[in-house]
Amino acid sequence: MSTLKKGPGRREISIKENQSPRKWRILRWISLIFINLFFFASFYFDIQILEGSLSASRFLGLHLADPFASLQIMLASKMVKTNLVIGLVTIVVLYILIGGRSFCSWVCPYGALSEIAEFFHKTLRKKGLIKFKNQTFNRKIKYYLFFVFLILAFVTGFTVFEFINPVSGLSRSFVYGPSLILVIVFFMLALEVLFSKRAWCKYFCPVGVSYISLGMISPVKIHWDPNKCSNCKECQAVCMVPFVLKDTVNKGIGEYIASGECTRCGLCVDVCDDTALTPSIKYLDKLI
Repeated sequence: MSTLKKGPGRREISIKENQSPRKWRILRWISLIFINLFFFASFYFDIQILEGSLSASRFLGLHLADPFASLQIMLASKMVKTNLVIGLVTIVVLYILIGGRSFCSWVCPYGALSEIAEFFHKTLRKKGLIKFKNQTFNRKIKYYLFFVFLILAFVTGFTVFEFINPVSGLSRSFVYGPSLILVIVFFMLALEVLFSKRAWCKYFCPVGVSYISLGMISPVKIHWDPNKCSNCKECQAVCMVPFVLKDTVNKGIGEYIASGECTRCGLCVDVCDDTALTPSIKYLDKLI
């Protein structure tokens, strides 16, 4: 049975019936587990379907390369390698099609651990074990780090960031066995639990910068229907990067979540009782 909800200055709207409140979260976790497990299985059973790690890999012989890692390698080596360019272009095209920063929520192993850490952060806060305010940082820091590590790669001749990169480090550790990077990951997660939830993904991760750029031009967006929205702000409460919703939902700017920082995680869609938020393909949905 549906109930009715009335938004300020809006008509009454019905809450969706028989909804699955975790549909997109479940699908996302299936994707995360499957992709990372596939790396391990391909190596362990030597089936050579998906080889390598999230920095650089081959799927059925097709090269795939993380954009940030690719730029570092080319700047460090002062060379442009054909296989690397093929891998880079393949990933760029893929994430334009499916929505840039979807990598962060549907593929990245650190993103998954950070989501678990956020759960513990919220639980400890509810129990009163964390009393101080959640620490925030300037969101531009990751952009500065992006260029700093590119410059370091060019100047030093080494891919400096890849020594501390928790994304590729976790991927390699999962496939080939534990390494010292896990110590860094442990302390980062501990800081997120105790001081600043999702800090790495929100403020510091330079890997995400290239995907943010791709997300800006990707046609895959979250669509917002102002006629259904009651402005309850539940979507912003669950969003990893709630500021991406503010211009659209709070200020009514546009019908789509335009920010490249949107991870297409679907949490806002799951929690929206108004069905005001839906995954969509911009331009194409106008033709359907």
